[in-house]
Amino acid sequence: QVHLVESGGGLVQAGGSLRLSCLASGRTFSSVAMGWFRQAPGKERVFVGGISRSGATTDYADSVKGRFTISRDNAKNTVYLQMNSLKPDDTGVFYCAAPSSGTYYPPLSDDGYDYWGQGTQVTVSS
Repeated sequence: QVHLVESGGGLVQAGGSLRLSCLASGRTFSSVAMGWFRQAPGKERVFVGGISRSGATTDYADSVKGRFTISRDNAKNTVYLQMNSLKPDDTGVFYCAAPSSGTYYPPLSDDGYDYWGQGTQVTVSS
């Protein structure tokens, strides 16, 4: 079992930055790949990016490449999502997620994840 808690969301103007954090507990953190997802109002949840167990490998959705960076601190059981050059289209609830399997690389779709945080709201104003 993995328990995830996101923080760091808020209201920001277009072009601004935010850093989200996701604190994990309940399982050896370094044994799980992690993912970030966004759900915009009235839309399905979509993959934003993910990071491998060691942190050596990351994957990003095309829409955020070059603007978002995922990192992790296994000593602090925390994964981060640094978001720069934010756009109004980035608005939504952001979730971190973890798979139950010991896959090294992060799954690229939500059906690869079994544990989810409660989400944190990010609103980007134009």
